Amino acid sequence: MILSDELFHKFIKLIYKKTGIYYERNKKYYVEKRIGKCAESLEMDNLNEYYMMLKFSDDSSEFDRLINELTVNETYFFRDFPQLRNFAEDVLPIVVREKGDRKKIKIWSAACSTGEEPYTISIILQEMLEHPEKWEIEILASDINTEVLKSARIGIYESRAVRDVPPEYLEKYFTRMQDRYLVNLSVRKPVSFKRINLMDQNEMNVVKGCDFIFCRNCLIYFDDESRKSVLDSFYESLNPGGFIFLGHSESVGRFSSAYKVQRIGDTIVYSRPKQYYGEKDLPVNDAQIARYSY
Repeated sequence: MILSDELFHKFIKLIYKKTGIYYERNKKYYVEKRIGKCAESLEMDNLNEYYMMLKFSDDSSEFDRLINELTVNETYFFRDFPQLRNFAEDVLPIVVREKGDRKKIKIWSAACSTGEEPYTISIILQEMLEHPEKWEIEILASDINTEVLKSARIGIYESRAVRDVPPEYLEKYFTRMQDRYLVNLSVRKPVSFKRINLMDQNEMNVVKGCDFIFCRNCLIYFDDESRKSVLDSFYESLNPGGFIFLGHSESVGRFSSAYKVQRIGDTIVYSRPKQYYGEKDLPVNDAQIARYSY
């Protein structure tokens, strides 16, 4: 089915309004194929009819199914290892030190896709925390795509997903099932999965008290207004002194002056201010931040 330019823009506007995700004109073919697939499954041969159903139906299940088709979910364990090493070796000890005897840590993996990131974080905490069994660890993993969340809860992965897992961790934290790998219970236990639309203020407001938020390579799909909205919500979800980790091509510089920008180790990090932590403060300026990027 062919999607006219006029109808394409109507779909894009609707998707943007509900999710904050914006598709450029060069994504028309990608969007058209996935809209057509959903419409055909309902035996609809008129895409305008499908659009009207999405816009006016009180049942959001079909819109959710379309979003499941549209959202990209390419990820793997220990993705972007240098940033994870910075989290584990440089930033995590700062928060642990500040907590003193309060042995509780909360982390939010936003846009977690099929679960590799939150399970990676769980492994890192078990490796880096002294006596992890004495800690109350809470890892909230969220995504807008309900299908990937189902897969994440199962915790079984193809060999491609674990290709960057250190061999000793693969042996310690996974159970091999022929050509697939099951994440062990010790890793899965601290992780809970929840559907959260980052543009839904009511859903975002529920998440509070985070020591760390990971939202890597997600904001690139949002426009400036939506990025600002999400970053403002993340700020409210962080504890004072808490940190947010973004993807390499993402920053808070143009969207929020509330965050504190620091260089810790060799990495630029963003935090909700509490007190002076890092080697030195850096002004929130994209040009200056770029000098310290990977």
